[in-house]
Amino acid sequence: MNAGDIARFADVGRAAVSNWRRRHEDFPQPIGGTASSPLFSLSEVTAWLRGNGKSFEVSLGDLVWQRMRTTVDDLRLGELVGRIGAFLLFLQRDPAGWRRHGARLRAGDYDITAVTALAGPVAAATADLPGSPGLAPDDDPALLRLTARLATENGPLAAFEFLCARYVEAHSRQLSVTRDDVAALMARLVDPGGGTVLDPACGVGTLLLHAAGPLGQEINETNALLTAVRLLLRGTRARVVAGDSLREDGLAGELADAVVCDPPFNERAWGYEELAGDPRWEYGLPPRGEPELAWVQHCLSHVRPGGLVAVLMPSAAASRRPGKRIRGNLLRAGALRAVIALAPGGPDLWVLRRPNGERPSSRLLIVDAAEDLSIVEPAWRAYTADPEAEPPGARTVRIIDLLDDEVDLAPGRHRPPQGGVDFVRDFSDALHRFREASAPLPEAPPALEMLAERQELPTTTIGDLVKAGLVTILQAPAKMTADEGTVPVLTADDVAAGTAPSGGTLLDPGLVMVEAGDVVTTALGAVRVVELPGTALGPQLTLYRVDPARLDPYFLAGFLRSADSSRVHPSSSRLDVRRARVPVLPLAEQRRYGVAFRELAALEDRLRETAALGKTLIRLGFDGLVDGHLRPCGQGV
Repeated sequence: MNAGDIARFADVGRAAVSNWRRRHEDFPQPIGGTASSPLFSLSEVTAWLRGNGKSFEVSLGDLVWQRMRTTVDDLRLGELVGRIGAFLLFLQRDPAGWRRHGARLRAGDYDITAVTALAGPVAAATADLPGSPGLAPDDDPALLRLTARLATENGPLAAFEFLCARYVEAHSRQLSVTRDDVAALMARLVDPGGGTVLDPACGVGTLLLHAAGPLGQEINETNALLTAVRLLLRGTRARVVAGDSLREDGLAGELADAVVCDPPFNERAWGYEELAGDPRWEYGLPPRGEPELAWVQHCLSHVRPGGLVAVLMPSAAASRRPGKRIRGNLLRAGALRAVIALAPGGPDLWVLRRPNGERPSSRLLIVDAAEDLSIVEPAWRAYTADPEAEPPGARTVRIIDLLDDEVDLAPGRHRPPQGGVDFVRDFSDALHRFREASAPLPEAPPALEMLAERQELPTTTIGDLVKAGLVTILQAPAKMTADEGTVPVLTADDVAAGTAPSGGTLLDPGLVMVEAGDVVTTALGAVRVVELPGTALGPQLTLYRVDPARLDPYFLAGFLRSADSSRVHPSSSRLDVRRARVPVLPLAEQRRYGVAFRELAALEDRLRETAALGKTLIRLGFDGLVDGHLRPCGQGV
């Protein structure tokens, strides 16, 4: 285990672990790793924590992960994660086979023949995985037993997502993972309505998790295996192949309904010489230093006519001089439909449509969403409905005006012009709203009493509250049929932002309907008490329904959030949430705490709103000063 693991177990910061090492001579010595990233023995560290009176908690998921870390070195860790993934897929697909063949492992038999006997059934049940991910003869029987326990408690999918998150964290410098909000946005923009979606550089599968019919190719065999396991554990009809998509197209000739891609940036050795005459370069041979333009054309070659492509691109790709010919050809053919800035400095999102013989649009959609991703979808929907109309929060530019000597598509260069009257109105409105939102902030924090000494309260666990009937935990269905009508759906984004339900689905007996007073949490730790009933619980949400005669929902939400804040982040998991501790207090005292938690949550919402208004005001202020619509006070004419 590393210093980050120790900090997580003990619920302290990494700096505290460094202080322990310096101040305590008896702190365990490293047993591996490097000087800058040492590794320690789990048993030695837990013994030291226990001996020094420091509380800690090691979940079953952590035990599995630490067992894996000690079984192989870091260079082979990905292979082991893949084999454990295959084992979890076997447990999901063939539980009867596990009951038959896993008896010796469950009985505590450490004989290597027990693993060997299990390898055949695992391989047979997971033959659709890329490569040969079956169990290895030297795989640890104790690790397999722990993994099976983890799958029993949390489900094979949740178990593998936990291990994948830890693997990505441990190899964060080698692995580039697309932001979840960007991945979800890309999926929604190109949504083929249940059709096939291809990612030719799928990494560990983030972009394909939202697809009903995923296809993938990945140059790294281990990552291809991890992607396949993640998708197949979700019950999708997934197919993932390993190999270099540009040099060795494993899906040559296949056309998907949509394509999403987050390709490697600035990769000079992409095959420029050997691929010079490739038929995929319909819009021009990509320059040696513009591999992203090769990926754009590869994606277009794999989508059906009329199908959409969403590709993440470095911001410089919109204006670099060597790529202007290809950019111009994409515009002339009507293939490039939108360029969207997602963050300052990039990446940008290019949305393309493969020409299908229809008359191409004469305008390109330009969106600067660096401050607010929520403007992208309304702008795209409005543009697809009427390319000639000016979409909300964005603008369209005539393609003929872009076909100059530079073919510069950078969103920053094509911001909507600030009209005099409109600008004065927008700036005045932004200033008024910011002042109105920020005025109550000094009085917003709840009245909290400072104690001279830390108050020790008797506690119980969420699991015990469930057993006692005070709490019922419900999970949303893994999949829902998207539909804007019938039933409103509360999504993870809604819970995080504190907004009204934004999703929709068809009426189904399997839906979990939210009631007033329910506590809803997301996988990333957002917690909110729902006050209005009548919505369905969305995917990746957990609902805690309390007995209001014995437990205050705002009290529970506050302590649930505190538990989540120390466990739910990229390096942690929700797997041990039932162990989160809650004080045992009379209902009247719970309600006092609940009021304080409720006021803090309201303050957080107000701060979030004020921050968003402040960003708008700052942007308009800069634009106005630069464009001449504003000037500093006190300056002469």
